Amino acid sequence: MEVMLRNLFQALGKSRSANRLAKKYGLRFGAARFVAGETIKQSIDAVRRLNQDGRIATLDHLGEFVFSEDEATQSADMCIQTLDAIANSGVQSNLSLKMTSLGLDINRELCVSNMKRILDRAREHGNFVRIDMEDYAHCQVSLDIYRELREQYDNVGIVIQAYLFRTVQDIQDLNELGANLRLVKGAYKESPQVAFPEKKDVDENYKKIIQMHLKNGHYTAIASHDETIIDFAKQLAQTHGIPRVQFEFQMLYGICEELQKRLIKEGYRVRVYVPYGVDWFGYFMRRLAERPANVWFVLKNMFK
Repeated sequence: MEVMLRNLFQALGKSRSANRLAKKYGLRFGAARFVAGETIKQSIDAVRRLNQDGRIATLDHLGEFVFSEDEATQSADMCIQTLDAIANSGVQSNLSLKMTSLGLDINRELCVSNMKRILDRAREHGNFVRIDMEDYAHCQVSLDIYRELREQYDNVGIVIQAYLFRTVQDIQDLNELGANLRLVKGAYKESPQVAFPEKKDVDENYKKIIQMHLKNGHYTAIASHDETIIDFAKQLAQTHGIPRVQFEFQMLYGICEELQKRLIKEGYRVRVYVPYGVDWFGYFMRRLAERPANVWFVLKNMFK
């Protein structure tokens, strides 16, 4: 049953018609638990509340369904406006983005141009931009563009997914760049030809790449709500004398808040991924697919 629900939510997340319907009805039925709002102001207010108890953030203007160059340009403009809002408000937050929202599927050079505009503005503000990794079909081109951008920018990082077979080699290849990486398990439905189908294998690979990147001496964002993984990273750092300034724990907005606060009290850096925007449906469906138990939270909201 759980597998069926996961497959259903992953399919809905890619549905254009379902996305249009979701936009019509807004952030209802529990989505507001995981999405900070539809406007920049709402997202900045959410980050300010996080900052008050020591948590930092990364803001993501959601957008995955981009079908024209104009839409891609508008999405890039929103990223720039978000960077400006972060600077003007004084909140502690980076920016995260998906390159498909910047036109990656339309025109590679358009996407690169939009990325450079965003990185230029981030550099003006002394800020940092994280490229989110998407499905396997976008993995290689995302890494290629990241390498191209690193020739000109040092304020950009990327995400690496533990569930892909290729990931260990990617970590080795990125070592020469001193890449700032967010390491995740992975949230997309992938073929067993390219990804580990079993959770235990994903977990073992996740631990392996965390150890590789930390011991290589590079900044590591460990993005997980799994306390077994978090405890592994803590012990690894202690055993090998890895300073806490070399890594941070990252979690999603609205999930495991008590764990986030506990880590802050223990002296660790915690960054919360804060999504906002009208194009929130695909993100919301992936959160439900990752943990179908969240569905009961949504159902309760529907009948309030």
